[in-house]
Amino acid sequence: MFPLKKLAGVAAIAAAGLVLAACSGPTADNSKSSSSSTAAAAPSTGGPLKVAVVTHGSAGDAFWNVVKNGAEQAGKDLNVGVDYFADGDPGNQARLIDNAVAQKVGGLVVSMANPQALQTSIQNAVKAGIPVITINSGEDFSAQFGAIAHVGQSEGLAGQGAGQRLKAAGKIKLLCVIHEAGNIGQNQRCDGAKQSFGNVTTLQVDIANPTDAQARIRGALQSDPSIDAVLALNSQVAARAVAAAKEASSKAQVATFDLNADVVAAIKDGSILFAVDQQQYEQGYLPIVFLKLYKENGNTIGGGHPVQTGPGFVDKTNIDTVAPYAQRGTR
Repeated sequence: MFPLKKLAGVAAIAAAGLVLAACSGPTADNSKSSSSSTAAAAPSTGGPLKVAVVTHGSAGDAFWNVVKNGAEQAGKDLNVGVDYFADGDPGNQARLIDNAVAQKVGGLVVSMANPQALQTSIQNAVKAGIPVITINSGEDFSAQFGAIAHVGQSEGLAGQGAGQRLKAAGKIKLLCVIHEAGNIGQNQRCDGAKQSFGNVTTLQVDIANPTDAQARIRGALQSDPSIDAVLALNSQVAARAVAAAKEASSKAQVATFDLNADVVAAIKDGSILFAVDQQQYEQGYLPIVFLKLYKENGNTIGGGHPVQTGPGFVDKTNIDTVAPYAQRGTR
């Protein structure tokens, strides 16, 4: 068993990071509570903890690779067995959860882009006595489904923050690009931007067809020259938006959610104004810490409210600090 003294040190570091995030980010929605979040767990007696992480990311996706890196590093640091699975199809993701339950894992970490498709599988895990932590998406359904905590970014608040920044930059009309149909978090981002920015139109594209996505963004900019800002909800789409604006001879400024090498370079050269950073490495790392503490010391986190990892904002003022972390796969 991993020594609790050392574990407490790791947890203290994690908690310090959460305090900093809480100081710099928006206030969490305190309207939700969960009785399950206050229930203590029985001490682990079966050897090293085994955790399954099941996300809706696709293999090779730059964002989800960072989540995976965080979960696997936490497993190494805490002597926790971590198996990472990803499938963008909600039905397949539910089956991955079912398989983990059948294997009697000691904990589950699940992203919920499509909560309804995963509800039964997650609730079955809870009924089987497996503690579940949700990450990234589905914050509003986490406690309802019986998860002990949610770790992520409140998407509506993040959208509001992005809209405020674009408005402060003097932009008048915003195109918000949704790249994944059925992902509630993306709609929440655009809705948040509408609340703070005002004049927002949305465009649906398919991230699986990046050439077509670029063409659709170019077409939208050509048909409405009054659009002077584009908000991408994914770092890969952001690169396509930058290219589309150039092809359309549009002066629209691009901003995006999330980081990758292309976004880092684009912020440096000025072709992307800023990136909304939800620090997804924490979304992989922290749930492993929390499950370890829950199983071995009965600890809970959040008090029924989400643990916020964002939004942070990366622009020219701090890109040189963040860039090395993005390069090594931790931002």
